[in-house]
Amino acid sequence: MATRTPNDNTRQAYDQIIIDITTYVYHHKPSSPKAWLHARTALLDALGCAIETLTTSPECVRMLGPVVPGTVVPNGFRLPGTSYQLDPVKGAFDMAILIRYLDHSDGFYGAEWGHPSDNLGAILAVSDWLNRTSPKVRGSNPMAPPLTVSTLLTALIKAYEIQGIFQILNSFNALGLDHVILVKVSATAVTCWLLGLSEPQTHAALSQVWMDGHPLRTYRHAPNTGPRKGWAGGDACMRAVHLSLLTKAGQPGAPTVLTAPRWGFYAATFKNRVFSFHRPFGTWVMENIFFKLIPAEGHAISALEAVLQISRTIADLGLDVDQDISKIRVRTHAGAILIISKSGELYNAADRDHCMQYMMAVTFLKGSLVEYSDYSDTSLWAKDPRVDRLRAKIELVEEERFSREYLDVDKRSAANGVKVMLRDGRQLDEIVIEYPLGHALRPETVGAVETKIRKNLERAFSPREVEKIFRSSETEDMPIKDFVDLFARDKEAHAKL
Repeated sequence: MATRTPNDNTRQAYDQIIIDITTYVYHHKPSSPKAWLHARTALLDALGCAIETLTTSPECVRMLGPVVPGTVVPNGFRLPGTSYQLDPVKGAFDMAILIRYLDHSDGFYGAEWGHPSDNLGAILAVSDWLNRTSPKVRGSNPMAPPLTVSTLLTALIKAYEIQGIFQILNSFNALGLDHVILVKVSATAVTCWLLGLSEPQTHAALSQVWMDGHPLRTYRHAPNTGPRKGWAGGDACMRAVHLSLLTKAGQPGAPTVLTAPRWGFYAATFKNRVFSFHRPFGTWVMENIFFKLIPAEGHAISALEAVLQISRTIADLGLDVDQDISKIRVRTHAGAILIISKSGELYNAADRDHCMQYMMAVTFLKGSLVEYSDYSDTSLWAKDPRVDRLRAKIELVEEERFSREYLDVDKRSAANGVKVMLRDGRQLDEIVIEYPLGHALRPETVGAVETKIRKNLERAFSPREVEKIFRSSETEDMPIKDFVDLFARDKEAHAKL
């Protein structure tokens, strides 16, 4: 076969990965009991995170609601915890930022880290809006799935799978690109399916995603870390819904958007690399999702667990963490050093929650795990000079085994080892945590996630309402709009100050 040149105008078939994603979304029937269990848990966990954000983050709440204040979209998406009825594009943004803003939502990692629950922003907004607006129209469309809780969970499983399978072997961060590019891909694929578009239309919409410019990781790293990292997933969901609707309106795609010489994604953006995949699409990602039980960047969680154990030892010895520690050595994996190792002044909450040294120092001083409020500008820890003194004593060193096993699909650890040296010359035993709380291999994860969900939902709902929400997530034939109605409130959102 002759090599294509940039000026060759011969029309080609769609790039194979676009076809594979579409075929998976339209034809795969998830059957894994573990995937279904985790999907229900992930749905409730994401909604719990949304309620947590609504009740604790005025900064996020200020971004919610219609673009033109006072607008009520007829039969619009009912944003959980609020009285807003939104169009599906703004609804996708608002839903996703509520899930993600406090960095308490689930995660998945490989060569790329990401948060598949971001996808629920697009999935819930579109499916609820469709369920309220077009029951008769959908009945005449053989491509349109029934808008039930079962379909909601199916879409979630498939979005998680698409995003996560990309993450295992494909590093976008190595090129300075943010992982929400994958939210755009997975959310677009399942949104097209929910809309009842044809498979060729879904090919077109996915090609539109790869033609977009893509966010830089600048907002996640020194010296520019900022709150955009909390709404980047919402931005991706909003774009996914918009591109899907443009495709529905007749916009064509670009079949070789990835592979075209010079102008394709591989050549223009990916430095002539091509995507690699270690397994076909199925339900593996949902089965292995990491639930975030501590509001901390995922690479740090096992270190914080180790710090908590060591802080208790120090207290038992009658020592003071500020006065008696001379050095803290952390053996860690490469991702932690790349993403959350930070020196110098910390300027905002986003800076602090992406600084491993800050999280460790606060955990040492508190003698308990960090909470989201500990990152706030108004937190006492943000101004406590002991925090910076401890930060300066922390040394992060890459442990090659930890880095290797982090990427090993059969191991998938996220290990950290913490060792403390005291001023009197003594050294405390190193504490190594290989699998952080929330990992699928930690037996206490399932119970801890349910406790987290109930605590978050009870910020806005009575225990009886929470029980109904749990039961409804298992009622597979329940219309999505009826499920969403369980979260409606009569007033606009206002965070508790």
